[in-house]
Amino acid sequence: MRYSVQAKYVDVHEDIVQAITNRGMVISATSHIADMLDRTGKDVGSDKKIYRQAQVVLFCSAVISRKAMEADAHNAVFCPYGIAVYELENDRGKIFVSYRKAPRVNGEVSQQAMEEVEKLLDGIAREA
Repeated sequence: MRYSVQAKYVDVHEDIVQAITNRGMVISATSHIADMLDRTGKDVGSDKKIYRQAQVVLFCSAVISRKAMEADAHNAVFCPYGIAVYELENDRGKIFVSYRKAPRVNGEVSQQAMEEVEKLLDGIAREA
């Protein structure tokens, strides 16, 4: 799922961080996508700049993750959850917030738990 807003990148990124921490969750890592692509571009034969700024904020919910993994231990692959915040090089001033939609999983209880994950991610994205 993807949303966009005309804003400053730092403001939207901070809003995502606040929306996560205000729900009592801890950010486990931040993936610096734009920095990595800029740093490795020459090594893979490209000088194309894709993002002006781009990060993925990674976190988990102890409550929702437990429900998902109690329903099916194989749901561990979906944790941590990630929300991307980025600004495209050719679309400055428009900040995108995106996340992966809940996948189809086996079992009704497992599917309901994964839908809770998606509801959480959507709430955070919309709040920001």
